[in-house]
Amino acid sequence: MTEDTHPPGAGPPLRRIAHLDMDAFYASVELLRYPQLKGLPVVIGGGRSAVQAALDALADDPEAQASGNPRAHIPVEAFARLKDYVGRGVITTATYPARQFGIGSAMGLMKAAKLCPQAIQLPVDFEEYRRFSRAFKQIILDIAPQMENRGVDEVYIDFTDVPGGQREGGRVLARLIQKSIFDATGLTCSVGVAPNKLLAKMASEFNKPNGIAIVHEDDLQTMIWPLACRKINGIGPKADAKLQGHGIHTIGELAARDEQWLIDHFGPSTGSWMHRAAWGRDDRPVVTESEPVSMSRETTFERDLHAVRDRAELGAIFTRLCEQVAADLQRKGYVGKTIGIKLRFDDFRIATRDQTLPLHTADAQAIRAAAGQCLKRVPLERRLRLLGVRVGSLAKADDLPSAGGATGAHLAREPGAMGDGWTGQLF
Repeated sequence: MTEDTHPPGAGPPLRRIAHLDMDAFYASVELLRYPQLKGLPVVIGGGRSAVQAALDALADDPEAQASGNPRAHIPVEAFARLKDYVGRGVITTATYPARQFGIGSAMGLMKAAKLCPQAIQLPVDFEEYRRFSRAFKQIILDIAPQMENRGVDEVYIDFTDVPGGQREGGRVLARLIQKSIFDATGLTCSVGVAPNKLLAKMASEFNKPNGIAIVHEDDLQTMIWPLACRKINGIGPKADAKLQGHGIHTIGELAARDEQWLIDHFGPSTGSWMHRAAWGRDDRPVVTESEPVSMSRETTFERDLHAVRDRAELGAIFTRLCEQVAADLQRKGYVGKTIGIKLRFDDFRIATRDQTLPLHTADAQAIRAAAGQCLKRVPLERRLRLLGVRVGSLAKADDLPSAGGATGAHLAREPGAMGDGWTGQLF
């Protein structure tokens, strides 16, 4: 059933849920400030940049100062290039021209430099991103008040009872929201509208950037089943590899498997969920008020690692996990006070430790320092299968104006706090 309108007395309206995802959000915000970089490969990440020096050089340029945006007058050749970057930073996001080189979010900047050495590197500016985030979300709320915040750059919206939400399957309302956001901010977004959140999130990827995709219940076989299983939000690389090992590559092939078979191979919870997802079933509501309790990152090693003999490798992984958690917090506008670690040993025993800081933080160095203190409280006599870092006791960064990147960073300078120069028995 794909009617554009809902006549009175025709029963409850069709459920229409939208997933709105801002297009390369951080990069798009930066291109508003640096229009001279449009069309060029640009990565956002790391703390080092030539931007401030270039701005200082324009301080006495009357034309640049009178323009209202001196950043737009910085010569392209004055920006830092990825080939010159040295450090352990990771990419927060990249422009679409940079993505064509295989560069993506969470990739190490040093690795990205090998793929596209000529790419321009800009530092992250989370305060600016949060300002634009608040602006586009308020525009949505003014049009469709049932909105679920999913981070700084994406939301779910319940179109079901909103005027225009049923017309053309939701396309009319999606187009209105897109135009309203662009007119107010200059930013583009992509919208997927479907019967539920699961399908809407997939649909929002169909026509990026600045696209709209509509999925109805009877589109499941033609639009969803040909997609790779990884397109289902929640099926990661390891689960996908296991599915492929059983000859399951597409969502349609997953749907063809018996639910009991999936339960037998993936467990009761995951197996049942996979079966429902493959058939496009998702009853989750759009939650207008929801705050995460914690954020974490963890990884299972390809081989068991020893705390002493593999210290360098473990140390690099440990640092990367802390940087990724910090990036997650900053991207979603949160800070936390409780830092914890999770270890799984080669005998599958699990150990966890945590520490509460005096102040909230979203700083990678402070998170690593506190997590290192936790690590010192665990006997590392067996090989490790898994390592994880968690930040809890979260608060909105906007609610704590004094909290931010430097909060708690002093911990990294305390003796034994796992700084990069630390040479004790732990990694």
